[in-house]
Amino acid sequence: MATLDGASLKAALQRVAEGAAAAAAELNAADGQLGDGDLGITVSKGFAAAAEADLPDDLGMAFLECSKAFQRVSSSSYGTLVATGFMAAAKSAKGSETLDVSAIPALVAAARDAMMARGKGELGAKSVLDSLDACAKAIEGADPADMGDKAVAAARQTLQDFKGKPCKLGRARMFTEKSAELDDPGQLAFLRIVEAAVS
Repeated sequence: MATLDGASLKAALQRVAEGAAAAAAELNAADGQLGDGDLGITVSKGFAAAAEADLPDDLGMAFLECSKAFQRVSSSSYGTLVATGFMAAAKSAKGSETLDVSAIPALVAAARDAMMARGKGELGAKSVLDSLDACAKAIEGADPADMGDKAVAAARQTLQDFKGKPCKLGRARMFTEKSAELDDPGQLAFLRIVEAAVS
């Protein structure tokens, strides 16, 4: 893929919706150990709604529709953060019907920054923010043919890097010792999203 347009975004959303549905039970189980156990439902319902949305040609407006779709079906903190990420991408892509794939790292970074501001989170707290940061840095300047593999590798490495460290953000922070032994559910969800997106 050399450019991102409405058709390629729609196709990616459909792949993620399918991947999220397949991973829903896994994510619910992971979340159930540190939260309320509905992360898989949040992610699968959110991306299903985004994949079904009528996306305009303007990529900024298309990302905005994705944000609205997520907000309609999920009021959870993770769903709100994903919607915020889509909103940030919408602002960055406004007025463009196509974007070179070299713009994707900036979209990911914009989503990271907006999600950090919205959730009052910071890097290093063992959350999805760390996954977004690692992904944005890994794909910056990458050859388009390698971007997908680099994104997956970065998301997977983030899980490894935080093994043994406690979660310091969100509900999981209440389970200091237990969270150190487990993957952060949000980071795991991000890995499954990226895997599906580039499959």
